[in-house]
Amino acid sequence: MKTNVTLKIEAELLREARVLAAEEGTSISALLATRLEQAVRERKGYHQARRRALARLRRGFKLALDTPSLTG
Repeated sequence: MKTNVTLKIEAELLREARVLAAEEGTSISALLATRLEQAVRERKGYHQARRRALARLRRGFKLALDTPSLTG
């Protein structure tokens, strides 16, 4: 379900956003929705990667190294 949002932004920013949206062949609304979706996906990806890394650290690593014999 889509919901309307009201923003207060500087007039110059709005002008630049209109130009950017026109260059991309879209509306300001679609432009903002796309960028917000991208930001949310990136944030979720970061948090998922962080959770996986922390889980690996909790499990620990086996660092058994074969050490060469000092005798000959």
